[in-house]
Amino acid sequence: MAVKTQTVQTLTLPAVLDLNAASALKTQLLALRGSPVTIDAGQVDRLGTLCLQVLVSAGRTWEADNLPYTYENASDAFAKTTALLGVSVEQRHGEH
Repeated sequence: MAVKTQTVQTLTLPAVLDLNAASALKTQLLALRGSPVTIDAGQVDRLGTLCLQVLVSAGRTWEADNLPYTYENASDAFAKTTALLGVSVEQRHGEH
């Protein structure tokens, strides 16, 4: 049986991930379900806890689906907020 390779989808996060962005973020992630995903967090200036919950929940969903879910290019604001809240995100460095 041939192994099917799937294209990694990249979701670039916006600068502001606040309460107002949570619903749209959830919708975007649901649309990518079933594919390997890389979250580009390079543009994030502000990360609220609700959006972080959505991202963590998505990561657990991808893990349950046995699909890759990684972060790359984390901005200082993204990295500091996740560290402050005690959330560890696996980052991939380098090119796709």
